[in-house]
Amino acid sequence: MKLSDKGRSWKKVSEGKVYKVKIGFIGLGNMAGAMIGGFLKEQVVQKSEILGFDLQKELQDKRSEEYGIQICENNVEVAQQSEILFLAVKPQYYEVVITQIREFVREQTIIVTIAPGKTTKWVEEQFQKTVKVIRCMPNTPALVLEGCTGVCKNANVESSEFESVLKLLSCFGLAKEVEEHLMNTVVGVSGSAPAYGFILIEAMADAAVLYGMPRAMAYEFAAQAILGSAKMVLETKKHPGELKDMVCSPGGTTIEAVKVLEREGFRSAMIEAMSVCIEKSQKM
Repeated sequence: MKLSDKGRSWKKVSEGKVYKVKIGFIGLGNMAGAMIGGFLKEQVVQKSEILGFDLQKELQDKRSEEYGIQICENNVEVAQQSEILFLAVKPQYYEVVITQIREFVREQTIIVTIAPGKTTKWVEEQFQKTVKVIRCMPNTPALVLEGCTGVCKNANVESSEFESVLKLLSCFGLAKEVEEHLMNTVVGVSGSAPAYGFILIEAMADAAVLYGMPRAMAYEFAAQAILGSAKMVLETKKHPGELKDMVCSPGGTTIEAVKVLEREGFRSAMIEAMSVCIEKSQKM
């Protein structure tokens, strides 16, 4: 798998699973931690090939202790050494960070952004030169190898480079190319979605506790029920409504619960929540 037009390649090290490529992270927060954890759990990159920097020393210490990655002195050092460079800071800090590193980023370096609202065109304009930009929106389940990542690129990224990065992102879950105009929708439907799921699981567990189930068991039962439901959608390819109908026996318990969810606006609340999420991403 060719990584660039400069002759570098991902060299197979261990039965085709581990690749030698310097991967840098500017920003070592939750999303960066989830991605690094995913890379290492799946054993596609050696920890010695991952480097990073964060202004918060406690985050640097945490990632170093957790994963054994190389901690750099500043953003410039990360940019100088990286062949694939993840900008994992919050959107409001992108302009400042890019100003710091733009003269040190090599022409062949692949810049990977994870910020909602920042287009590939905007990123390239900030660098004030031709750069390879891949824009992605992962989510935190990457840490347990069940992530969901939408990915797009600018015209400077070769197809072989894009496929290489797409395979890297696929190591911790689903990673699919999407048209860039859909990236804000990706934020709503997957990037922010784990929070919706966690609220649902917590609420289900609270109800189970109300009726006498120990809390630890309630969390386990609720989480497994949601996990199993999601897996049925993915593996059976059946419409979610059809799968819902399979559970709703005539005059049974489930249809009573569904009636209340519909009456209380569960479906419309979810649509409204995702709408404001997507609109917020569009304004960033």
